[in-house]
Amino acid sequence: MSAALMLQGTGSDVGKSVLVAGLCRLFANRGLQVRPFKPQNMSNNAAVTADGGEIGRAQALQALACRVAACVHMNPVLLKPQSDTGAQIVVQGRVQGTWRAGDYAARKPDLLARVLESFARLRADADLVIVEGAGSPAETNLRADDIANMGFARAANVPVLLVGDIDRGGVIASLVGTHAVLDPLDRAQVRGFLINKFRGDIGLFDAGLDAITRHTGWPGFGVVPWLADAARLPAEDAVVLERTAKPSDGAVTVVCPMLPRIANFDDLDPLRQQPGCGWCLRRRADRCRPPTGSSCPAPRRRSPISRSCARRVGHRHSGACPSRGFVLGLCGGYQMLGQRIADPDGIEGPPGEAAGLGLLDVETVLAPHKVLRRTSGMIGNAPFQGYEIHCGRTTGRTAPPHCYNLQVAARTARCAGG
Repeated sequence: MSAALMLQGTGSDVGKSVLVAGLCRLFANRGLQVRPFKPQNMSNNAAVTADGGEIGRAQALQALACRVAACVHMNPVLLKPQSDTGAQIVVQGRVQGTWRAGDYAARKPDLLARVLESFARLRADADLVIVEGAGSPAETNLRADDIANMGFARAANVPVLLVGDIDRGGVIASLVGTHAVLDPLDRAQVRGFLINKFRGDIGLFDAGLDAITRHTGWPGFGVVPWLADAARLPAEDAVVLERTAKPSDGAVTVVCPMLPRIANFDDLDPLRQQPGCGWCLRRRADRCRPPTGSSCPAPRRRSPISRSCARRVGHRHSGACPSRGFVLGLCGGYQMLGQRIADPDGIEGPPGEAAGLGLLDVETVLAPHKVLRRTSGMIGNAPFQGYEIHCGRTTGRTAPPHCYNLQVAARTARCAGG
């Protein structure tokens, strides 16, 4: 059997995804066949694999770090939230339906078998599999039938490295507290800990490392410094939006409303990272000005954007706004710019339809079969690779042949119109 190591965290957004990607590239550079794996992921940021399935965006990035094509077995269970209590369930790359939280909990024992099957497939072709946990094993209320953290680690007998985030504060208490709440068998699965996102002189934390080991018995495997460039990598989920919502200045300003269950928002990263571009996320849609993009474009028969925001977007489109600008619609945001979005089969909520912003002469109907395929092309002289991932079928006079959801390298991006 190939070797395996699992990184779990003391909480969400402690940097597990980036650390796994970094370790994947490190060992790949040493000549090993490395594969990433995340048993269960909860995120609306998804990517299409080479074998025509759907996985979390973070695992696609980690596959890139391994220099291998992403496959559905790298993230066998993907939960895409559609409400506070329900999510679309994707198993080994294929949509299984929309389940409420209680239904999902009851089905987790069956899903564990699929998770272990995918893990075995990866191990068969690799020297090393690096596994990423979800959330934190300290959430002991979720321990029964767990498939994301210790439940998987013990079922697959994979050693665990626990990651603490010192940037958010309280890292000693986080690690010691996690040790305290784990049951003895789960605790024994942990081989040590790692401190992430340290700013300043690492030597100043030597006493902190000793304190954690003294309270837990776990050895410390080191301190990872703050990596500013990590912010340029695609985010796994919307947790990071609270930090990136702060406005920045630039010759060109990109404003995006932070809609509920926003999806694949990192498609805007090439604009956000472009020199001279300012960036602003608006939580209150009635204060937003230019464009949008989101999943669930027709939620619950209501307009996805407030009337005030719709007026502002319309003013930008018509030229009535004093400051000139462009309206950009990505994926679901493009569909919102049309006349109507219909969901007759209840794919993303109760059956019904919602009015669009009326800026394009197109209509979108959600269909039961999700389109999942990779694509490529040119933007000017710059080649790109991307994918289609959508339930909507958009038709009309101004509809392109396909509505692409593209991830274009930042170095090839240009701010449209300057």
